[in-house]
Amino acid sequence: MSDELVIAGRTFRSRLLLGTGKYRSAEEMNTAFRASGCEIVTVAIRRLDLDDPSRRTLLDDIDLSRYFILPNTAGCRTPDEALRVARLARGLGLPEWIKLEVIPDQKYLLPDPVGTLEGARMLIEDGFVVLPYINDDPVLARRLEELGTATVMPLASPIGSGQGMVNFEQIKIIIEQATVPVVVDAGLGVPSDAAQAMEIGSDAVLVNSAIALAQKPELMAEAFRLGVEAGRKGFLAGRMAKKAYAAASSPLEGVVR
Repeated sequence: MSDELVIAGRTFRSRLLLGTGKYRSAEEMNTAFRASGCEIVTVAIRRLDLDDPSRRTLLDDIDLSRYFILPNTAGCRTPDEALRVARLARGLGLPEWIKLEVIPDQKYLLPDPVGTLEGARMLIEDGFVVLPYINDDPVLARRLEELGTATVMPLASPIGSGQGMVNFEQIKIIIEQATVPVVVDAGLGVPSDAAQAMEIGSDAVLVNSAIALAQKPELMAEAFRLGVEAGRKGFLAGRMAKKAYAAASSPLEGVVR
């Protein structure tokens, strides 16, 4: 059965996207990538040291022929900063896709809805494919889709918290109304969180801390891959209806008395 993820006309087999932060080594990061089966990895452009062209950066540790690089605007507090970072990524020859993050609050790291909407407008007008990171806000998600974003990326719970799927109902509404892929991003802690996100109909999930900070990142990456696959198949299969009372699994007619 063909079940591919399509974003902005580009097709991917894997529905698991990975971040590149917090790994203890480049080797550990790459073994996790391979175990996860991911095809898209996101890189914080603002956190690359570009002052010395001869100095090695994170991009040098990633096989660019194997993985699709999704630049992100992590660390940007305003739409203007996000646009500058996106243009920097363009100057580096990276894909003109941007995971848009506008986060002025450094304590809770919650995205700014007004700044995100304005940043998305500016980036789209400048020719970028925009994948915005947002709160679990169905109204904002609709506004961004109408603006022309390639996805919407609601958080499951605060970034890096590992709390898992906290906001089911709001994300369900986003999924129900979506005309673009919904990628659950931030807060997933264990593979069952990813499975839950996929079971309710999310198109993909993005994971970083849960894998990078695991005691065995390679094994955790494989577990997340399996969780995403199981959740997606469960969604496509169509779960049974919930019932208020028990119902016998075996038929009662024709039994031996």
